[in-house]
Amino acid sequence: MLINTDSITISYTALNPGTAQTKIHFYSDTPDLVSLYQPGKSNGQRRCFVTDGTVATLDCMKDFISCFDDGKCGNDILLILGSGEPYKTTESVLSIVQTAIDAGFSRKDLFVGIGGGVICDMTGFAASIFKRGAPCQFVPTTLLAMVDASIGGKTGCDFQNYKNMIGTFWPAQELHMFTKFVNSLSEEQYRSALGEVLKTALLFDKELFDFMKNNSVLINKRDPESVFYIIKKCVKAKSAVVEEDLTEKNIRMYLNLGHTFGHALETIAGLGAIPHGDAVAWGIGRAIQLCYNEEFCTSAYKDDVLKTLDFYGWETRPVHPIVKGGGIGERLLSAMHKDKKNESSKVKLTLQKGLMENFTAEIDDSKILAVLK
Repeated sequence: MLINTDSITISYTALNPGTAQTKIHFYSDTPDLVSLYQPGKSNGQRRCFVTDGTVATLDCMKDFISCFDDGKCGNDILLILGSGEPYKTTESVLSIVQTAIDAGFSRKDLFVGIGGGVICDMTGFAASIFKRGAPCQFVPTTLLAMVDASIGGKTGCDFQNYKNMIGTFWPAQELHMFTKFVNSLSEEQYRSALGEVLKTALLFDKELFDFMKNNSVLINKRDPESVFYIIKKCVKAKSAVVEEDLTEKNIRMYLNLGHTFGHALETIAGLGAIPHGDAVAWGIGRAIQLCYNEEFCTSAYKDDVLKTLDFYGWETRPVHPIVKGGGIGERLLSAMHKDKKNESSKVKLTLQKGLMENFTAEIDDSKILAVLK
């Protein structure tokens, strides 16, 4: 029997968010999706389970996957997609929709994404556009999805090499967080996710920032108590933000700290060439350097952030070595101008005056280029 160690509820007031609440459940057990969902016993509501080839091969998933014969188990269906950012496409989203149509799903049936941020984003997007909106749930299997991607209803896919250019706001009804999935991650995936943890700490939680500064050895070793602590802290922080500002009109914009730089890096490097969280961590360094250059923050704060980035092995140099060729700064700037958050001819950035002192501003190109050389 699964032990639900804790729960958090997010309530939404925004117009038609797809669900009135998101219930987030934490489990200390080994992931057991057979007990959680009981495939084939759906009590009238059919389920379309969506995962990827990597997650499907995990030992803890074998019993669940084996329930499905040729993708079917009673009225439930299973779709296994390709793994990673290269598969975060409109074609993948439409394959989810097509699978549900072929199975005769109604808008009352349920879409369940089991995977990292890519699977959660695409499954939520497919649910939001299927017959003008069907419910969804997520089982995040990566630390990145647990601390950030699965929370708050942002769905979507990449388009023409630009990150998350198509999507909707469509929160999941429930999130089931089995923290032991973290043990299955590669070092690269794990470190990447910590970039989003650091972002959350800088924006909203001094205790979490201090914990990351003072416990990098434990965190890097995936100490179970430390992992659970950072997941719970990030979930609480992001839950509070999206409850107040689901559709990113105000404080949710702060969650883009490091992302405008980071998304541009992912774009010019080729989507999937660098882990998302690593790109965000590099972007945080660039944003904080810009803050110092413009006298928004002190030298001490800049050095504190850059030193913490170093603790986790993230790149802090202005030119990331993953990008080759000339005119790197100009290429990054061009990609930043295409960011969906911009509202004018200038690039809009989330910046800081200090820890938890957040603001957004439109920045001149010359000032951005100064931190990319």
